[in-house]
Amino acid sequence: MKILHISQCTFHRGERWSLQIDSLHLSEGESIALVGTNGSGKSSLALALNGDLPKARGTLDNDFTSPTRLSFEQLSAFIDKEWQRNNSDLFSEGENSDGKLTREVIQEAYQDPARCQALAERFGIVPLLDRPFKVLSTGETRKTLLCQALMSTPDLLILDEPFDGLDVDSRAALQQILRELQQQGLTLVFVINRFEDIPPFVDRVGLLIEGHLQPLAPREQVLADNVVAQLHHLEQLSAVKLPERDTPTTVPALPSSTPLIRLVSGRVSWDDNVIINNLTWQVNPGEHWQITGPNGAGKSTLLSLVTGDHPQGYSNDLTLFGIRRGSGETLWDIKKHIGYVSSSLHLEYRVSASVRTVVLSGYFDSIGLYQVPGDRHQALADQWLALIGISAEQAHLPFHDLSWGQQRLVLIVRALVKHPQLLILDEPLQGLDGLNRQLIKQFVSRLIDQGTTQLLFVSHHAEDAPQCITHRLRFVANDQGGYDYLQESL
Repeated sequence: MKILHISQCTFHRGERWSLQIDSLHLSEGESIALVGTNGSGKSSLALALNGDLPKARGTLDNDFTSPTRLSFEQLSAFIDKEWQRNNSDLFSEGENSDGKLTREVIQEAYQDPARCQALAERFGIVPLLDRPFKVLSTGETRKTLLCQALMSTPDLLILDEPFDGLDVDSRAALQQILRELQQQGLTLVFVINRFEDIPPFVDRVGLLIEGHLQPLAPREQVLADNVVAQLHHLEQLSAVKLPERDTPTTVPALPSSTPLIRLVSGRVSWDDNVIINNLTWQVNPGEHWQITGPNGAGKSTLLSLVTGDHPQGYSNDLTLFGIRRGSGETLWDIKKHIGYVSSSLHLEYRVSASVRTVVLSGYFDSIGLYQVPGDRHQALADQWLALIGISAEQAHLPFHDLSWGQQRLVLIVRALVKHPQLLILDEPLQGLDGLNRQLIKQFVSRLIDQGTTQLLFVSHHAEDAPQCITHRLRFVANDQGGYDYLQESL
C-alpha cells in the first residue's frame, strides 16, 4: 500500500514564507481535507504535497509516483499563456488564432482521444470540446482542467478549491465523481476554505493556521471547534465602518426616473452558438438584482454587456446609465459608474503592480495605474487595505505575491473604493475563507445602506447573497437547448 508520511518538516516558499507540518500520514485510497484561512499557506501546502516545494528539514516519505495538483493559480497561468500566445503574430500553419480548443487543452500532456471523450461525457462538457478554451465560462474552465488532470490517471489527486466556480448541480456531480474515484482506489486531498464544501465521504480534516498544519482530526471535532472561533470573530465585524469616498460628487447622479440598465430583445452569439437570446431586462433605481443560472448559461456574458466590455453591446438595443450604446459615448463614460469584480477580471489582472496600486486602479477603472493618484486616494486605499488585514509593508508587495484568496480580497476592495453607483459582483467570494466571506458581505451591506449604490450579484452559493436583494433574474434551461429568462420581485 502506498503512503505519504511527513514528520517535523519545514518548507520554504521564497524568503518571506515557511510552512510547518509536524505530522501528516496519508494512505492509499484515503480522502482528507485541509482547511485554512486566506494567506494561511494552503497553496504552499498543496505544492509541498505534490513534490513541488522542497523541504528545508524533516522527514518526508512518499510512495505515490503520479501525483497531480489542480488549482486556481494553474488556471490563471494557463489563461495567461493562452493570451500571450494569441497576442503573438506567430502561428503555426493551420493553427486557430482563437486559441486552443477545449479538447486540445484536455489532451495537452496526454494524447488519448477516447479517454478525453469519456471524461468529457462524465463531466457533461462534450458540447464544449470544439470551442476555444478562452471563451468558456469560469465553471466550464474548471471542469476542463479537471478532465485534464485525470487524463494522466494519477494515484494522488490534490484539489485546491475544486468546487469554487461550479453551480450547485455541478458541485454535486463532481462530488459524486470524486467519490467513485476514491472507491476505485484514488487518493484525494482537498485543500479548501469552505467547510461546507468538504465532501461527506471525507473523514479526517486538518486546519492550517498561519503556515502551521494542525494534526488531522475527525471532521465533526474540527467543525465544532471552528464554529466557536467564527462566532467570536463575527461579533467583531458588527463595528466595521467603511472609508469615505474620495469626493462626494465624483459622478453626477442620474435623474431618479432613469433606469441604470435597459436591454431590449438582447442577443449575443459566437459563431453558431447563441449565448443570450431575446432577453429584455431593466434595472430601475433602487433595485438590487441577483442573477442565477448554471455554468455556461450566459450570466457573465450579460455582465460584460453592462460593463461595456462586450463588442456586441453596440449591436443591441442597450442603454446604460441613460446613454444608448453606440451614441458616441466612450467606454469610460460607462465604467465611471461601475465597480466590478469577477473571476475573469482576476485572471486578466496580469500586469506587474503592487497591492496598493491595484486598489488605486479602482478609482480610474484601469488594469494597472496610468494616472497619478492624489494624497487622499493614497490614504483611502491604505484604510481599505487595513480593513482586510493588509499591512503597510504588505501594500508594497507585488500583487501576485499574495495568495489567491488575498488577491481576491484586494480586487473586491478595488471595486468598492469609489462607492460606485452600480456594484457588479460576479462570484466575488470564490477563494475566500468563511471569515473573509462574512467580512465582504458586511462591506457590501454597509455600502448599500448608504443608499447611493445598486447591486448586481452572481453566485452559485445561495447563502452568499446579501439581504438587500430585491429582484432576481434566473437563467433556466429549456427543451430547445437554450435558456429562458425568469424575472421576479422578492
